[in-house]
Amino acid sequence: MAYDYDLIVLGSGPAGQRAAVQAAKIGKRVAIIERRQMVGGVSLHTGTVPSKTFREAVLSLTHVPALSSGVPVQRPRPTIEDLLHRVNDVIERELDVVARQLSRNGIDLVSGSARFLDPHVIAVEGGAMERHASAERVLIATGSVPSQPPVPCDHRTILTSDDIIHLARIPKSLAVIGGGVIGIEYASMFAELGVEVTLIDRHARPLEFCDAEIVDELIHQMRRRRVTFRLGEAVKNLSCSAEAGGASIELESGKTVEVDAVLYSIGRVGNTATLDLEKAGLKVDDRGRLTVDAQYRTAVEHISAAGDVIGFPALASTSSEQGRLAVCAMYGLEAKPAPAGFPYGIYAIPEISMVGATEEDLTKNKVPYEIGVARYAEIARGQILGDESGLFKMIFHRETRKLLGVHCIGTQATELIHIGQAVMTLGGGLDYFLETVFNYPTLAECYKVAAYNAANHLRAKSSATA
Repeated sequence: MAYDYDLIVLGSGPAGQRAAVQAAKIGKRVAIIERRQMVGGVSLHTGTVPSKTFREAVLSLTHVPALSSGVPVQRPRPTIEDLLHRVNDVIERELDVVARQLSRNGIDLVSGSARFLDPHVIAVEGGAMERHASAERVLIATGSVPSQPPVPCDHRTILTSDDIIHLARIPKSLAVIGGGVIGIEYASMFAELGVEVTLIDRHARPLEFCDAEIVDELIHQMRRRRVTFRLGEAVKNLSCSAEAGGASIELESGKTVEVDAVLYSIGRVGNTATLDLEKAGLKVDDRGRLTVDAQYRTAVEHISAAGDVIGFPALASTSSEQGRLAVCAMYGLEAKPAPAGFPYGIYAIPEISMVGATEEDLTKNKVPYEIGVARYAEIARGQILGDESGLFKMIFHRETRKLLGVHCIGTQATELIHIGQAVMTLGGGLDYFLETVFNYPTLAECYKVAAYNAANHLRAKSSATA
């Protein structure tokens, strides 16, 4: 059969972009089908780029320097227009970058909603008529969408994360239901704006996959910004009152929370509901996600999937690499699998980043370890930046001295983590940091201070057992 394309990619987010470019680089005829009017997917339009830009806008518009007399400068509260102006500007610039990349590589961009007619043929609905396109291979990279609240979402009082960039005003009070990454990020941003924030989560601790000490520090700093935590609490009833102009949340414990707006942030589901996957011979799990093998192939051999639509870890960085590796597997290109030690970045205020194992992981697996800690208050660069609350931790194997994990909360944590990631990937450990010279003053000095701290602990324990 003569196909229209060698590869059709469904979705133009990080996974779809990287996959399409990789295939085009080896001479394949490639098309991307994107239901939005513009490329970039959720990551560019409602997810990663807007939320991180919103964060930077919040920081730049609320940061209040002190006069030489020590008297704080009074700055008016920013408006939602002030905040979203920067967001929209960055989205437009990134759109241009992505569109140029696809055009430069000869990738056809088809606008419309895709659905399978059979395992090789895709119908595209959009405009005056339905079009059909066929391909030898298909990559599903349609991303994810927020889980919907149990009551109708009016996009003004009851919100999902997709609605933040369309807000008409900054609420005076906000309840965030869900203490995952997205919930924590937005809760901290709105608290920085002076919004009265209540965070509700059924777990005893938010961000359970993170180092407990780092999360404790985050909670402490968010409480200083008057965030109220309702942890270990489940929502019994959520109601919206148009007359009262707000929402009411009844908790199973009997407490009631009255707020101007609610951000419902209980996870995300695979964006697969409209694809008619059964016609391609595919099924999804209860959260709309596809199952793939180590080569990102689904149960139908010529159909692959990558990015948020396959679930964990659902990061823009890992999704991009998954898209590339999926295409390499399709066409027999040699490629190393993605390393296990990928970094996490949580863009809360303050930001958190981590790579490798936590103390909890190592304790559970009975791995002997030692930690080294540095605090930004001890680092000249921390003093210069005005961040004395940052905390940096490294974990080493007690016997081999290899680096097992790095965890950080504070200014530029997501940048700082990459030094540790490189050392872990290359099999380095404590001695590297003890012998290496870092620029001064930099936050990278945290590595040296934490290494000395760990070495002192190991030396003390060695002397005690001698």
